[in-house]
Amino acid sequence: MEAKADCASDVDNHGDVQGAEAESDPSSAYLDLTSFQLHDLKAVELPPNLIDLDLTANRLSALDPRIGILSHLKKLSLRQNLFEDAGVEPLSSWNALSGLQELILRDNRLTKVPDVSIFKNLLIFDVSFNEIPSMSGISKVSNTLKELYVSKNEVTKMEELDHLQELQILELGSNRLRVMENLQNLTNLQELWLGRNRIRAVNLCGLRSIKKLSLQSNRLTSMVGLQDCVALEELYLSHNGIMKMEGLSTLLNLRVLDVSSNKLTTVNDIENLTKLEDLWLNDNQIASLEGFELAVAGSREKLTTIYLERNPCAKTPSYCVTLKQIFPNLQQIDSEVFS
Repeated sequence: MEAKADCASDVDNHGDVQGAEAESDPSSAYLDLTSFQLHDLKAVELPPNLIDLDLTANRLSALDPRIGILSHLKKLSLRQNLFEDAGVEPLSSWNALSGLQELILRDNRLTKVPDVSIFKNLLIFDVSFNEIPSMSGISKVSNTLKELYVSKNEVTKMEELDHLQELQILELGSNRLRVMENLQNLTNLQELWLGRNRIRAVNLCGLRSIKKLSLQSNRLTSMVGLQDCVALEELYLSHNGIMKMEGLSTLLNLRVLDVSSNKLTTVNDIENLTKLEDLWLNDNQIASLEGFELAVAGSREKLTTIYLERNPCAKTPSYCVTLKQIFPNLQQIDSEVFS
């Protein structure tokens, strides 16, 4: 849940809310207190019919007990506050909140996954940007969950995911993961974000419904393992050590392919990709555009964006002219946008 308004001008030097009465209109089911710099909610009225409470970007470290009786609440954002583990513990016993569907604890000071087993209808759970070293506790999250965000923590192992068969989005970027594992039950997963980890090999555990996959900034040296992901539409593999394009010819739904900042010397295995619109090949070691037209034959009409800068081939005088001849519908070459 993103911040929807900048209310800083309504806060005095002590963080007291001026104009909270207007925000707390009893007829309103949505209360946005984003960026009030509040240390507590004493000056705020919490209407009993609240459905959505957004407390993003404040200075809260403890939960107001009045939140615990908001029986209609569906969405609660505590993003960007000062909550430590003890500060969110009351959530696990507030039965009136059992119908909560979205809980955002992003960007706080948590060192463990809080107990959210009470929320039997939870759809979105976000504990990104904390200090969590383990996914222990995820097993207690409701199997209704559709989106799980645990990025920018210190997680070392993918675990306790087996029961999340309805999960559609899994974000584990910027952790300390070395192995892709325990994904086999996530048969409805459509987006998997694992950038900025330490993963050396692709292992999607047989999943074939993935539409978006990011493995940017890992330690990959090969693309092997992607060939069965036939539903893939967007694939991000930049900043690895990949030396060869392979396992891509079966990905006929691919629209975006980013293999920039690798160790590629040639373009291979994408000649059949007729839906490809964006191709990022910059910062590799591709020496020449000779044979390039054949290598990208399938996307000749569809491609609108291509990046090849900082390859040896990009230094040739006819570089842009050649690309425009190959791709008649190009709208962008590197940073140059044209009609």
